Formats: sequence, structure tokens, C-alpha cells
Amino acid sequence: MVTILLKPLANGGWSICRQHITLFSDLQLGPAITLAREMARDEHQRLGRDIRVEMPGPASTIVLGSYTHAVATEAHAVDCRVTLAA
Repeated sequence: MVTILLKPLANGGWSICRQHITLFSDLQLGPAITLAREMARDEHQRLGRDIRVEMPGPASTIVLGSYTHAVATEAHAVDCRVTLAA
């Protein structure tokens, strides 16, 4: 699974990272979440990759979005599930 991570910056802004590469930097939190979710959804739809959007929380990681293909075992069909956290 691919993970897009929002990271806080010292100046109060946020960056969007994939692995250890910063894709966007110095964004406000709301627009950073929106952009990261749009990127994840687009990549999932275009390439079929399972992808998550996460950010650090006070005690653990907060999942902001999860775009996965779940396979139904009985019907052998693919069900695309998108889960967004508030």
C-alpha cells in the first residue's frame, strides 16, 4: 500500500510527502488534506493502487483517507471502497 503523509512544518504549515519526497510544502492544513485526498483518489482510480492518506496525531497516526480494492471471496468480484475520516 502506498502512503501519502501530511507532515507539520516548524512555521505552522504542512507538507505533503510520498515516501521521503516532499511533493507540496507550506500549505494550510485544510487545503493540504483536500489536495492529499485528491491525489490519492486520482492515483487509485488511474492505476488501481491501494493508497492511504495519513497525518501524525497526538498519540498515533490519523488515517484521513483509504482507497482500496477489496475482493469479495464468494462472488469473486472486485469492490472499490473509499473510506474518508472526518
